[in-house]
Amino acid sequence: MLGQLFKKPISWMVGIDIGSHSVKAVLLSKKNELYRLESFAIEPMPKGAMVERSIQDIESVGRVINKIRKKMPRSVTHAAVAVSGQTVITKVIFMDVSLSDSELESQIEIEADSLIPYPLDEVSLDFEKLDINEADPSKVNVLLSAARTESVEARAGALDAGGFEPKVVDVESYALSRTISLCKNTLPEDAEEKIIAFIDVGASTTLFSVVQKGKTIYTRDQVFGGEQYTKTIVSYYNKSFDEAEQAKITGDLPPNYTFEVLAPFQTTFLQQVRRAVQMFLTTSGNEQLDYIVLSGGTSLIQGIDRLLIDELGIHSIIIDPFSEMELSPELDRELLDKHRAQLAVASGLALRSFSACHI
Repeated sequence: MLGQLFKKPISWMVGIDIGSHSVKAVLLSKKNELYRLESFAIEPMPKGAMVERSIQDIESVGRVINKIRKKMPRSVTHAAVAVSGQTVITKVIFMDVSLSDSELESQIEIEADSLIPYPLDEVSLDFEKLDINEADPSKVNVLLSAARTESVEARAGALDAGGFEPKVVDVESYALSRTISLCKNTLPEDAEEKIIAFIDVGASTTLFSVVQKGKTIYTRDQVFGGEQYTKTIVSYYNKSFDEAEQAKITGDLPPNYTFEVLAPFQTTFLQQVRRAVQMFLTTSGNEQLDYIVLSGGTSLIQGIDRLLIDELGIHSIIIDPFSEMELSPELDRELLDKHRAQLAVASGLALRSFSACHI
């Protein structure tokens, strides 16, 4: 079972976010309810090693992770990683409240065939009891998570090849929404009672995860990312891909790029977010979304948060997972400042060190 070994709290676990363009890692410690950033790292991914959230070359990814391993304390050997994309399914199901964990597991395995659209021998399952169902107190809400076993094993194999012991395989959207505990102070005071969307725009995939009162109530992955923006810069200005990646962050581009590249991408980005918000509202029955928290490399494009405020009328911020944390004096502050918003998923995974629950 996915996560079967991970029912006890595990301390000092590196959160590793394996993306198509880079691997990000975060190590947190905790004392008296306060977190401290002990270490972080970001390493580029070889082209083709990962395609659309699927690892194509475990050895290549393992070599990248090994570079990260060398930047972490030697004593820390455990790591958490996440799966995402079309091969991951999460559902809230309703089970009899009187069932024990072992009885619940047996019942879920019996019913899983009708819940999961894949052959069960190709799937890893896990579940977590949530809370009593408000409409029927005789039932308990249970979060069921399923992922293709090959996807889970590929990530675990990459960690192992990189010198880490894989301890947790999470779901990316849940890791992202877990960062609510790190950014509460950067949102208005009423945020805990409001509906907050976390939107992580990676190179090829956008994670959309909605939280209400600390609970994840909706998730969705979209095939859209900053790579489209970068490729447009490459084609317009005859730059290499790496040069374009750097230019879109530094703004070192011709004056007319605003009209040729930036404005069209902003329009597309806005359409993607608007569609995701509308799908959430339609599916959930909620009337509005209160706040948006942006993360990922694309959130570094100047003014992207202001665009959502102006066009959607929703209070939007760029995440800083470490705004309220003590920082280890050994950290490269300049490098951290450049990549804070890209470390959201890795930070959410690192928080698994302090959580006894499955997800």
